[in-house]
Amino acid sequence: MEDKKVDIFNCGKELFSEKGFKDTNVSDITKRAKIAVGTFYNYYESKEKLFIEIYLKENENLKRSIMGSIDLDGDPLQVVKEAITLNLNGMNSNPILKEWYNRELFSKLEKEFYQEGGIVGIYDLMNSSTAELIRKWKAEKKIRNDLDDGLILSLFNSVPYIEIHKEEIGVCNFPQVTDYLVEFIMKGLTEFQK
Repeated sequence: MEDKKVDIFNCGKELFSEKGFKDTNVSDITKRAKIAVGTFYNYYESKEKLFIEIYLKENENLKRSIMGSIDLDGDPLQVVKEAITLNLNGMNSNPILKEWYNRELFSKLEKEFYQEGGIVGIYDLMNSSTAELIRKWKAEKKIRNDLDDGLILSLFNSVPYIEIHKEEIGVCNFPQVTDYLVEFIMKGLTEFQK
């Protein structure tokens, strides 16, 4: 039975990547998985639930890749800038993760997204690694010791959210806004010693 769920997941992932969420329907997924439509509903309540599960897994894989590819012993400003840049590039290059910027879709899926662990699920891996890094930086006196680790995590986690509003910010200014925001956060965390 688990094999059918894996098949549905993999076929859904392929189709969402090829056609996008909106243009993929349950019958497309079941045809590719070679199962009956009713069988799909034994495993997933809806196309939305399947998409959220795939989205969360793709995002987890991206975060794991990012944390494994950056030099965590580098300058804190450069480490954070690199992590955020890799995250934004990864989101934009993955057709499933790119759906995050489809406002129509995510306004529809937002409730389910949060019910399925949404932001908590996405950031668990990154937060545990980042929390460890924050403790290391504090011990090495590279960042402020007077701020709660959770607050610092929230500052880092807030940066990717501004991309949802890049049209309001101004697409032409958006990359610089992101860079400066990261720089200002990190200067606020590091320049206290100067």
